[in-house]
Amino acid sequence: MQNELLLEIGSEEIPAGFIVPALENMQKAMAAKLEAQDLPYEMICTAATPRRLTICVKGLVMQQPDREEEFLGPAKKAAFDADNNPTKAAIGFARSKGAAVEDLKIVNTPKGEYVQLIRQRKGAKTENLLPEILQGLIERLPFPKSMRWGGGETSFARPIHWLLALFGGKKIDLQVGGITSGTTTRGHRFMSPAPAIEVTDYTQYVDVLRQNHVLVDLQERRQRVIDEIKRAAAERRGVGGGGILQDEVLVDTVTNLVEYPHGVCGTFEERFLELPDDVLITAMREHQKYFCVTDAEGRLLANFVAVNNTRVTDAKLAAEGHQRVLRARLEDAFFFFKDDRNRKLADRVNDLSGLIFQAKLGTMLEKTKRVAKLASILAQELAPEYKDMAERAATLAKADLLTAMVNEFPSLQGVMGRDYALLDNESPEVATAILEHYLPVRAGGDLPTEIPGALTGMADRLDTIAGCFGIGQVPTGTTDPFGLRRLALGLLHIIEGHGFTLSLSEAVAAAIELYDDKLTGEKTAAQRMIIDFIKGRFVNDLSGRGIPASAVEAVTSVSFDDPVDCRARIDALAAIREQAAFTVLAASFKRVMNIIKGHHETEIVRELLQEDAERNLYEALATVQNTAKPFLQAKEYGKALEVILRMKEPVDDFFDEVMVMTEDESLQKNRLNLLSAISRLFLGVGDFSKMQSAVK
Repeated sequence: MQNELLLEIGSEEIPAGFIVPALENMQKAMAAKLEAQDLPYEMICTAATPRRLTICVKGLVMQQPDREEEFLGPAKKAAFDADNNPTKAAIGFARSKGAAVEDLKIVNTPKGEYVQLIRQRKGAKTENLLPEILQGLIERLPFPKSMRWGGGETSFARPIHWLLALFGGKKIDLQVGGITSGTTTRGHRFMSPAPAIEVTDYTQYVDVLRQNHVLVDLQERRQRVIDEIKRAAAERRGVGGGGILQDEVLVDTVTNLVEYPHGVCGTFEERFLELPDDVLITAMREHQKYFCVTDAEGRLLANFVAVNNTRVTDAKLAAEGHQRVLRARLEDAFFFFKDDRNRKLADRVNDLSGLIFQAKLGTMLEKTKRVAKLASILAQELAPEYKDMAERAATLAKADLLTAMVNEFPSLQGVMGRDYALLDNESPEVATAILEHYLPVRAGGDLPTEIPGALTGMADRLDTIAGCFGIGQVPTGTTDPFGLRRLALGLLHIIEGHGFTLSLSEAVAAAIELYDDKLTGEKTAAQRMIIDFIKGRFVNDLSGRGIPASAVEAVTSVSFDDPVDCRARIDALAAIREQAAFTVLAASFKRVMNIIKGHHETEIVRELLQEDAERNLYEALATVQNTAKPFLQAKEYGKALEVILRMKEPVDDFFDEVMVMTEDESLQKNRLNLLSAISRLFLGVGDFSKMQSAVK
């Protein structure tokens, strides 16, 4: 027989950003606890509002299954004496398991005869196990920040006010933080202040809360938020309705700020539309959680939509309250914008000397000068026509950190740099690069669309990584205070996204040299550590994308310097790995590598080739080298591999018919040289031996 488990944790308002992670953790923890107790179930669902976290387990069994337990004890010779009387070892083993000595049996094992106890254990009732399960679930639920209250023995996101715990419609007794569980929930704090609402099951729970102005189902409430903001925007007077600027993140946030959403449309003074769109959007979204209203062409209008947590009876009065709050924000932004415009970005650059980049690495002005030089070096190598743009963008990239607008709205760094650069009559390419050099912000995020921003972003990341490694600030398993892993991954994604053919070792060396004597570590060692670090990010990133790990290892174990070239070789190996001929060739190459270990000479004396198989292999090698060479030079590795596959039969015949380690030292050396030459050809793409265990 199966039943339904329902748990609701009622509390003071939980921060919006805590709710979804908490539900995910609750679901995982509940699944793990039920599995550990051998309690099968059909499904687990969750629900939440700012005042409650809810989990429901459907189809939960009423009782653990009965099971047979086997315990292996001491060896027979230790458990019984010569007269077959039990020793202290047997008596102690039986006592430890709550059994009598007579219950013990002798069994044969691979190690000999041992004492064994077989015990039938009746499954416990689920209702008896649930109090401990639920109490542990609540008390160990992690949050970014927790609070303690009362006696301080319990911590949770916010103080708990009530607990609803039902199994099969009956109350589960538990106590957390001085709160005893019951069978009731609570409706909306203001619109349904009745203190207790009886609950029988999850379906009725969702329905009765809806009747009491609480939409506990997240998807239902999210859709209501969307419907409300669209309705409010469409009801604007005098303009014929408006649209909403799409913002899925804000929709999610607002969904977890309210229990019963109701949209209200307000206005602000037209003069504020002189502010850049990003300033208006940020002022409304970040501080007030308001939605921006647009016209049919997507232009911002002097309107916004706020989502209240209660039904609004006087829309005009509610809108006026929101308008007063927003007007103060926009007045500040308007003042900051006008004040910032009194100085050009370029005039602020030298003031970066007052900002510390890192205590041992100097100021932001010093960093700016290094990044500008490095951007110029990278541009000269990768895109000479953008050299001046990249250098100019790097020079101005951090200047907006000194503006009042960015000080008030830190998320606008780069955005204000772009806007102010355009107002200062900098070129559109430079202005865009100031914004885009921060991209990607996170893994999988947008990349710079234009080359100057890509070059500036690469230089900025390389400078930070080089500086931190140069003073020993290396990420560990648990700490990465400067976000170097994220910076390295961003660097790799920019290189990949723009297809830059770049020597990382040369770029890192240039970044290190620009620090002059600021670095405390040995430069060559720092360079080697940085390349290994970036290589680690490269390998993890590709593996995370589903690229065969064997192909990644086959290439990166040979060399890692040009990420785009490495990726091309990896893709070629991944594509050919399923071919039967490659399977055999990979196995043969592993044998080659084992034989020539420590041998690097490749000069072959043709006159010493005695056997037909070795002469055929030599001829095949010469032909394949000549044919594959242009493909390798053009980095058409797939075509090169198709040619290299022709080596399969000659290599197989060679190993079948030729003794490499012959007593004749000159013949032995010549044959090793031949195999070394083959390995050099193969290693031009990757170490095929790394693929041998992966291919079928």
